[in-house]
Amino acid sequence: MTRILILCTGNSCRSQMAEGFLKSFDKQLTVESAGTEPAAQVNPTAVKVMAEVGIDISKNKPKLVDQFIGQEWDYVITVCDNAKETCPAFLGKVKHRLHIGFEDPAEAKGTPEEVMAVFRKVRDEIKDRFSEFTKTI
Repeated sequence: MTRILILCTGNSCRSQMAEGFLKSFDKQLTVESAGTEPAAQVNPTAVKVMAEVGIDISKNKPKLVDQFIGQEWDYVITVCDNAKETCPAFLGKVKHRLHIGFEDPAEAKGTPEEVMAVFRKVRDEIKDRFSEFTKTI
């Protein structure tokens, strides 16, 4: 069974969406997500845009990466946009380290509709890029 850990800073948006998509693509995958500075909760707008595509991440909780360091992973994938933040380093046992970066939708400004549009765009990018990724594993 392939084990995948998705990392970002807050573990509230991008990594949670990626975890949700990967679990929906292949039930045989073991997928977790975590952050170096976990937020108090999963971003409500991320929950909303994932529900629009039939994936429920409402019960997910942001987790601290430290709880996964003692485990072995086939893939550790960082999803931060390097231009805006530093991706966490993972020091555990990893076969493959990848970076698949996305802009942070939580930084979106504007009307509620404009913010939703950014979340949907990032959600769709995550779906497309991780769908492509699953074809390579």
